[in-house]
Amino acid sequence: MLDREGYRPNVGIVLLNGHNDVFWGKRVGQHSWQFPQGGIQYGESPEQAMFRELHEEVGLLPEHVQIIGRTRDWLRYEVPEAFLRRQNAARPHRTAYRGQKQIWFLLRLTGLDSDIHLRASDHPEFDAWRWHPYWIELATVIDFKREVYQLALSELARFITSGMRMQDASWGAPLEAHSPPKKAADLDSTK
Repeated sequence: MLDREGYRPNVGIVLLNGHNDVFWGKRVGQHSWQFPQGGIQYGESPEQAMFRELHEEVGLLPEHVQIIGRTRDWLRYEVPEAFLRRQNAARPHRTAYRGQKQIWFLLRLTGLDSDIHLRASDHPEFDAWRWHPYWIELATVIDFKREVYQLALSELARFITSGMRMQDASWGAPLEAHSPPKKAADLDSTK
């Protein structure tokens, strides 16, 4: 299912543990790591697709996670020509596939690490996983997805940086809750 511009609707999932580390999955048979993601099927909402993909790729059910937030709008990436399949010449009227547009969800694992099962479906996406610091090294992400990963993580960070102004949250900044600076009147203990 493509939109008029050739983008396939998709969801991306950033799954956090209690330390704000993210689930990082290794693609089957490759040395390529990524977040869970997948297409939105006809008739599905982005949230329904997210829960389906979460189960298919990570083995988690809705009761294992809490939705913390999601991106406001679609984030898009184009797939380079070298990765695109050749268009079927018999269907010249079809919109050509350009890439994906994604809604990203930020989830908190409320279950246990042992609830994660990479073989929950007949076609596993990952063959290994690990917890990784939130601000992933973008150089480890396939080049055409880097900008979307940076945009998604930067936008979603606002949900776990309470009290911190987003313009102060640079790439790699600590994600603990920050208190606003105390005023001089608050520091005077004689009142």
